[in-house]
Amino acid sequence: DAYTNIATVKLFSHGQREAGFARGAMQEFLHTAYRQMRLVSGFEIVNHLLSMLLIASTAGATLWLWTRGAVGVGAVAAATAMALRLNGISHWIMWEMSSLFEHIGTVQDGINTLSRAVAIKDAPQAQPLKVGRGEVRFEQVSFSYGGTRTVIDELSLTIRPGEKIGLVGRSGAGKSTIVNLLLRFYDVESGRILIDGQDVAQVTQDSLRAQVGMVTQDTSLLHRSVRDNLLYGRNDASDAQMIAAAERAEAHEFIQTLTDPKGRSGYDAHVGERGVKLSGGQRQRVAIARVMLKDAPILLLDEATSALDSEVEAAIQRSLYRLMEGKTVVAIAHRLSTIAAMDRLIVLDKGRIVEEGDHASLLARGGLYARLWAHQSGGFLGEEAEDDETALSLG
Repeated sequence: DAYTNIATVKLFSHGQREAGFARGAMQEFLHTAYRQMRLVSGFEIVNHLLSMLLIASTAGATLWLWTRGAVGVGAVAAATAMALRLNGISHWIMWEMSSLFEHIGTVQDGINTLSRAVAIKDAPQAQPLKVGRGEVRFEQVSFSYGGTRTVIDELSLTIRPGEKIGLVGRSGAGKSTIVNLLLRFYDVESGRILIDGQDVAQVTQDSLRAQVGMVTQDTSLLHRSVRDNLLYGRNDASDAQMIAAAERAEAHEFIQTLTDPKGRSGYDAHVGERGVKLSGGQRQRVAIARVMLKDAPILLLDEATSALDSEVEAAIQRSLYRLMEGKTVVAIAHRLSTIAAMDRLIVLDKGRIVEEGDHASLLARGGLYARLWAHQSGGFLGEEAEDDETALSLG
């Protein structure tokens, strides 16, 4: 944990503190290891004594019987050999049992993971989703995480085919939850979500997500080549289609300069675990190219350009606008300027729609959206007590 967050440790000058945590963890581990070694050694001593007693008693008994003429020399040799064999088997069983107890915690964790019930299942006789126009409709949808605070409260929203909407609101307003419910990462508690009249709870999950392209703010790539990551969006795409998508996402140029320690370069270079060998902006451009290659009829953008500098963001915004053509789009952004040009803006507060309209009409109304816009255009959060520090945290 400290190693993967080494920059944070150094930033707060907690090197000695983390070293103390490491020493404490190591001492606890050594204490457990010593206890295990003492236990194993005790079993080994007892097992060895019992084995020697078995061998001695077997040899003594057979020799006594031989002197009496009850058994022959062959029987004495066979009995002694069997006792020695049992000694070897008992040692093997003891070490195997020791190994089992050593790894039983890991095995138990694995069993608990594998036996955990799947939370979201396809409905019986679920059919594949067929998207024609791309209309999305929320009907009286309510949802809460863990049955505690309500995040979405009887929300009704219709997104027309090909319409591009932006979701706006303070932190915790329910923007990302709406996207997660649409993808059916969670099931709604009441109400329905329909795509072209088909309830997402009644279609297969794979077919639902195959019709949706999404770019998130926390982009994670597979520990594979750039090519594999791009083709994850559409595995039957040709190299020409893949490169065209990378060019539209302003990624082709930097991909050509990539190399890895094994001498692979360009699209064959590996990006490391979760894409750590790329910068945040590079990872996001690869993710955008992947979604462009997928070319799904419904597009979800959750801070799609948050990790990009202004120059690259402007270029990719143009590409995204081209990508949006003919698609139903739901976008979330911290910077309101990036979604101000959407067909319609939906302003959320405490899981409910409090305002909706285009950018100009919402500014003229002077409500929550206008205040958020003013804060991002140069105002200060301290100017209005009711608009606390969460006002700028829109995701």
